[in-house]
Amino acid sequence: MRHELFEAFPDLESLEESALGLMNVSTRSVRIPADTVIFREGNPCENYIFMIDGSVRVEMISGRGREIVLYRVERGQTCVLTTTSLMAGTQYAAQGIAESDANAVTIPSVSFHKLMALSAGFRKFVFSAFSVRISDLLMLIEEVSFGRIDERIAQLLLDRCGQDKVVRATHQQLASELGTAREVVSRQLKEFERAQWVALRRGSIVLRNVEGLSELSR
Repeated sequence: MRHELFEAFPDLESLEESALGLMNVSTRSVRIPADTVIFREGNPCENYIFMIDGSVRVEMISGRGREIVLYRVERGQTCVLTTTSLMAGTQYAAQGIAESDANAVTIPSVSFHKLMALSAGFRKFVFSAFSVRISDLLMLIEEVSFGRIDERIAQLLLDRCGQDKVVRATHQQLASELGTAREVVSRQLKEFERAQWVALRRGSIVLRNVEGLSELSR
């Protein structure tokens, strides 16, 4: 079995011996250069993917070219659309793009279905990862359906920051003020950090681009 797989997914070490044996002969390590389109909408799904490092952005593009990021797949994570496509025998409904150089371990669809049929441990692993991603997607629906949470968070940060441009509050405290879930706030703050608008610290948030936040909150 590949050492890097157990390091990123320690739960797999407790699988049944038969499952470990099948994975040992079926898995393959792949390197994914940044900006690679890993799958496109309408593509068949041929492999289950274990992300070892790097980041893959999964997004949908409307007929008018508008993009929405559904989620990112990073170290120790799997892709919910890949799982859905494999289990339902459907094509991808979105596209995945490597945001950085990435490494992954893949297992072909035939082996995936064998493991799902034969290994209770593997089924538990797959469905647990699946449920986490579904929760992420539900939070995204909340953000899209019930107002621009990014605008509301930007305004709250501006209201709460001191002269030193630091907001001393936890993600939970901010979520309580906005009437939303902590995970929703954390997700958006990470997006702000990726844009270099804020720097996240333990118990505080440093505003690095007040102008950008002000423009968003208008």
